[in-house]
Amino acid sequence: MDIRIQDLTMRFDNITAVNHLSTTIKDGELVSLLGPSGCGKSTTLMLLSGLYKPTSGRIYFGNQNVTELDAEKRQVGMVFQNYALYPHLSVLKNIMFPLKMKKMNKIEAREQATEMAELLHIGHLLNRKPGQLSGGQQQRVAIARALVKKPNVLLLDEPLSNLDARLRLEMREEIRRIQQEVGITAVFVTHDQEEALSISDRVMIMNNGVLQQDSEPQQMYKKPANEFVASFLGNPPINFITVERHRQNEHYKIKHTAQPIHLSRLKHFDRTTLKMGIRPESLFVTTQNNSLFRGDIIHIETIGRDTLIRVDLGESTVRALVDPKKKLQIGDVCFLGAEEEEIHYFSSETGERLKGGKVDDDQTDLEEYA
Repeated sequence: MDIRIQDLTMRFDNITAVNHLSTTIKDGELVSLLGPSGCGKSTTLMLLSGLYKPTSGRIYFGNQNVTELDAEKRQVGMVFQNYALYPHLSVLKNIMFPLKMKKMNKIEAREQATEMAELLHIGHLLNRKPGQLSGGQQQRVAIARALVKKPNVLLLDEPLSNLDARLRLEMREEIRRIQQEVGITAVFVTHDQEEALSISDRVMIMNNGVLQQDSEPQQMYKKPANEFVASFLGNPPINFITVERHRQNEHYKIKHTAQPIHLSRLKHFDRTTLKMGIRPESLFVTTQNNSLFRGDIIHIETIGRDTLIRVDLGESTVRALVDPKKKLQIGDVCFLGAEEEEIHYFSSETGERLKGGKVDDDQTDLEEYA
């Protein structure tokens, strides 16, 4: 079932939690709402579920306007962060509970609950109580209970945040498998970028109640719409370097330094200052003739297969993921290069992505330019 959101706004007293949100989630898609705490993603989920009613705007499930419809009439399945299982009931009875509320025949309800438990790989746990289960098993029970009533939409609110790292990886793969097997439209709220980028058809990133970008995961990572999106995605985080036009020769240089920046695409910009964004994996150690930056290594960190260095450029520092075979030491002078197409440009004033000297608000042009 398609979900269509039109100009949705939610205010709590003088706080605007969701600000004029519009998008369409296609039938069978898994879409993640991503962003920091307080960005409006959970409020958006509550609006979709019917637990909140919006200040303004409309929500459609298919062709039906559900904006004023109560939660129990929207045919949604909801999975919460804390699982919300009934501790005194067995796994089977927890899964059967929504069917009991619908007054379904007990034999039929048991059959459907057992079938759903098998899909979730918890058929062998039906007689246990929630307290006898691991966190991952409890989450499977919660998902089975949400799906057993065959909802049109599945809503998941930070469903993996209580699990350890290994279980999170396992369960996010399972959620994707189940969602695709059932073919249900799903909205997944998370603050974890890795979760969102790994399992979603699309990601909607929000900040201060405003939708910042709505695109496929790799598109968002490779072509962030603004400085916020670029900074929120990526670990280690993206490097931002403010550059300013040198008055004498019209070239750009790193702000507050004499270090020039020679990039052909900088010629497109007629600005006093702008920000360059370069991800650490896009930087590499090179020779002086091919370098973009020159600086002293002030930190070296090896984590597993990755070696991360931090280089002092004068008024700023940059992080680079480099070849671990390079013999580098703290205090060494280091020359760093980058492929020009891997560099992003942002307005120093607004943070918007720049294209050809202008703010880029056209996704098609953006793809052609990049």
